[in-house]
Amino acid sequence: MNQNNIDTDLLIIGAGPVGLFTVFEAGLLKMRCHLVDALPIAGGQCAEIYPKKPIYDIPGYPSILAGELIDNLLAQIEPFKPTFTLGERIESFEKLENGSFVVKSSRGTEIKAKAIAIAAGLGCFEPRKPVLENLEKFEDKGVDYIIRDPEVYRNKKVVIAGGGDSALDWTIFLSDIAEKVTLVHRSSSFRGALDSAEKVANLAKKGKVNLLTDTEALQLVGNGVLNGIVLKHKTEGEIKMDADNFIPLFGLSPKLGPLADWGLNIDKNAIDVNTEDYSTNIPGIYAIGDINSYPGKLKLILCGFHEGTLAVQSAFKYMFPDKKLSFKYTTVQGVHGFE
Repeated sequence: MNQNNIDTDLLIIGAGPVGLFTVFEAGLLKMRCHLVDALPIAGGQCAEIYPKKPIYDIPGYPSILAGELIDNLLAQIEPFKPTFTLGERIESFEKLENGSFVVKSSRGTEIKAKAIAIAAGLGCFEPRKPVLENLEKFEDKGVDYIIRDPEVYRNKKVVIAGGGDSALDWTIFLSDIAEKVTLVHRSSSFRGALDSAEKVANLAKKGKVNLLTDTEALQLVGNGVLNGIVLKHKTEGEIKMDADNFIPLFGLSPKLGPLADWGLNIDKNAIDVNTEDYSTNIPGIYAIGDINSYPGKLKLILCGFHEGTLAVQSAFKYMFPDKKLSFKYTTVQGVHGFE
């Protein structure tokens, strides 16, 4: 849905998993929701960047693909009929005398809302790139910064660089898909989960992956399309190998974008919140998920679900101070009883 003028109860900035689940919790309180996201599809990074990546810390699911989680969340909120503005970024906002808000998007869409929940994840982001002279030459021609579809790498020679969770997880996942997977890390220790690092080490012992620590990429080789890479080991010097794909996974560089100019209290590219209800310093605006900051913060989808749940309870009281908040368990009322 892309309209020029929209009127809603709760505007949710960000249509990732936390934003989507917040629609469900708001729907239980009969609050209308509209979501805005700069990406062209709902689901945030889970849908756009790594839909095939398994997630292991969603309650009730020993393992679920990121894209499947988004599909389930969309099905869960469908009874509440949320509306969407996709492919547009919120640029400006104005708080009216009655406490409500008017915001405008990058394409001129105007949205009136009684309250705002910012669930923008990492905000605007771009991949951190290694310093390689000819890197841009091979972008989309063998060099990828995110993995959208693992099948692209089936029977290919893949070199992954990085030492965090993403590099470890994709090394494990692609070990059953690619012809050969090499994980390159400039240190001998990893920043990712210990269990994942141990799995990669075991795969290396079995010959399923090639693990090169104390090593970093030196040069990419190819004539228009990547076909090789030169690595540099700390003590052994240069190592040359064939490669169809080079995937540096050094994380994302987050930026708040226009949100940084809203007058919100900011701490290191995150929005300070009150953990009682995840409200910001501007009454009526809440920040949930990876975009917020507070003592003890954990950047987990699970925590974002909790934050969104408490935020909508507070948002209801902000929007409707004269109404009595009567929350009932869905096991008693059923979801359709809240519509």
